[in-house]
Amino acid sequence: MNQNDVPHVIGSGRTALGIEFGSTRIKAVLIGPDHAPLASGSYDWENRYENGVWTYSLDDVWTGLQASYRNLRQDVQTRYGTPLQTIGAIGFSGMMHGYMVFAEDGRLLTPFRTWRNTITGQAAAELTGLFQFNIPQRWSIAHLYQAILNQEPHINDITFLTTLAGYVHWQLTGTKVLGIGEASGVFPINSQTNDYDAGMIAQFNQALAADIPWQLQDILPTVLLAGQPAGSLTEAGARLLDPSGELQAGIPFCPPEGDAGTGMVATNSVAPRTGNVSAGTSVFAMIVLEKALSQLYPEIDMVTTPTGKPVAMVHSNNCTSDLNAWVGLFREFTDALGVAVDQAQLFEMLYQKALTGDADGGGLLVYNYFSGEHITHLAEGRPLFVRTPESKFTLANFMRVHLFSALGALKIGLDILFEQEKVQIDQVLGHGGFFKTKGVGQKMMAAAMNVPVSVMDTAGEGGAWGIALLAAYRLNRTNNELLETYLANNVFAGESGSTVAPDPADVAGFATFMERYKKGLVIEETAVAALH
Repeated sequence: MNQNDVPHVIGSGRTALGIEFGSTRIKAVLIGPDHAPLASGSYDWENRYENGVWTYSLDDVWTGLQASYRNLRQDVQTRYGTPLQTIGAIGFSGMMHGYMVFAEDGRLLTPFRTWRNTITGQAAAELTGLFQFNIPQRWSIAHLYQAILNQEPHINDITFLTTLAGYVHWQLTGTKVLGIGEASGVFPINSQTNDYDAGMIAQFNQALAADIPWQLQDILPTVLLAGQPAGSLTEAGARLLDPSGELQAGIPFCPPEGDAGTGMVATNSVAPRTGNVSAGTSVFAMIVLEKALSQLYPEIDMVTTPTGKPVAMVHSNNCTSDLNAWVGLFREFTDALGVAVDQAQLFEMLYQKALTGDADGGGLLVYNYFSGEHITHLAEGRPLFVRTPESKFTLANFMRVHLFSALGALKIGLDILFEQEKVQIDQVLGHGGFFKTKGVGQKMMAAAMNVPVSVMDTAGEGGAWGIALLAAYRLNRTNNELLETYLANNVFAGESGSTVAPDPADVAGFATFMERYKKGLVIEETAVAALH
């Protein structure tokens, strides 16, 4: 787009805004008619571990949202000399799952319980048995049922259950809705009806008829598909988002989606036989299926694309947190030496160093578990680094096994899809911080998955860009145009990127590491039991 045209495009509202609540950052991205980013804003935040629960406060939510939007608005003013007063369409996204329940007066009944919590083991197991459908611990329905099992006093007062994205959307538009991809992490979806599974809702209601005063369907948000209207910005919502008073009400919204759905959109992975891996604080792989899996697997979540297609999701709670902590230690070392090293340069150097290590990491072993890990059946985590006297303890191997460990639990789940279910995929696209250093994260992921891994030039835009694309689709969709068609023709046509094929030596080395990883899980289990 010609830069001279941008002020008119912004002033006339030919834009779309996406805002995503990630684990460590709230990011806002404004895109133009060509779907390229025009401006952005962000705000760093961090979850807290309070009273045994990973949470964010509502004050954190609104402070962060207003700051990220304010930074976006200032970016628009600085770049283009024009105020941001109207937008073509807006979309919100957030970390999937978790637990936010509200009373009739809109009061939050218990602190927000995020996806990161592994405190719903009994509920997840019982619901999985009841439905014969895998219900992971982080799903909203597992949190709700666990609260019922715990006889928590707020249960009788619930009138609405939603996710973080659904909550923000509700406050800004007054509508209680979720995009189907986000809804599929709240309660199982029937991809034939594109709604919550009615049979499973009936089973839930029947099982708890004597214990709760409400019906499940009455407290859940309405399910919407990508492209459908999802309300518009109210006057009160406009002031919540932009306290300066510049932003006008009436802007249409797309359905709020989860970070899994926006990752699929941002990597053009919404059609069958496509897949993507999002790797940051957590890591998850999403494979769009041609057919249903042959059986229930506790390690595999069944969710959907933003248009309702079935997706096999392998989710690991832990990815780069431990790795980032070690890089922080190296940063302290350089600071103590009085050597000025840019943070990005330090990451680049250490990641590149991993490429020179032994294929299997030299016999070293790492568990990156900051929190529990359901795939390996651990309710809590203890980050560990272990070696034997014979291990090759070098910086290259040290970095390599930390990168390997970031994918260890994920690999266990993926092996079920590729080896047991024989799932076929044509492409895997990576996005997130794990892939920032060119070629390194791709090479490690290709070794783990044994398939080529691509990263597009737009991958760094992430989920905020993905939800902005869904807002644009809501605004521009014509004649029931499919989302995958819209993306292929209007967004990703001619998109460039890089692809790394699996190196047989890396694949064999990763397999050797995984043998060590599985055998050593008893060490992690012992650490959890011994270190409180």
